[in-house]
Amino acid sequence: MEKAVEEFGQLNVFANNAGIVVVTPFMDIDEGQLNKAFSINVNGTVFGTQAAAKQFMKQNSKGKVINACSIAGHESYEMLSTYSATKHAVRSFTQSAAKELAAHQIRVNAYCPGVAGTSMWDRIDEEMVKYYDHMKPGDAFKEFSDAILLGRSQEPEDVANLVSFLASDDSDYITGQSIITDGGIVFR
Repeated sequence: MEKAVEEFGQLNVFANNAGIVVVTPFMDIDEGQLNKAFSINVNGTVFGTQAAAKQFMKQNSKGKVINACSIAGHESYEMLSTYSATKHAVRSFTQSAAKELAAHQIRVNAYCPGVAGTSMWDRIDEEMVKYYDHMKPGDAFKEFSDAILLGRSQEPEDVANLVSFLASDDSDYITGQSIITDGGIVFR
């Protein structure tokens, strides 16, 4: 935060983008996995939002906080229960922060990507194969991708376009929302 303000004079937008995925059956979740996932995905979002809000208030300026959520923040998935729980928490904190910070002209929103051909999905595939005998690498990605109504997996630009919009003045009347960008998988 300090480095950004030092470099650019003030803060206008803050994106909470750190996150990890945990792939494990519900009965195999252990305390270490749970603590690590919540520490990064949830605590990082809360403390990042607080730090950005303090800077916006100090500047006496409007501000935008954009949180990384997921379709797993709207829909819980088997083998991804820990990840889904953390993203549900991110969605809830996004709404609560938006309610409390609106009086300071701070907008807090989240973007919720779907299925993209990234290293995260490589990891999900790799882990699913360990638990499902009938699956081979690539099957989980294909299964989820085949369910996308627009007929293709997500590209980084699909997410970047939404984040750019949320960072822009065009989104000034939007706060407390967790917007899904998934090509048509989850409907809320």
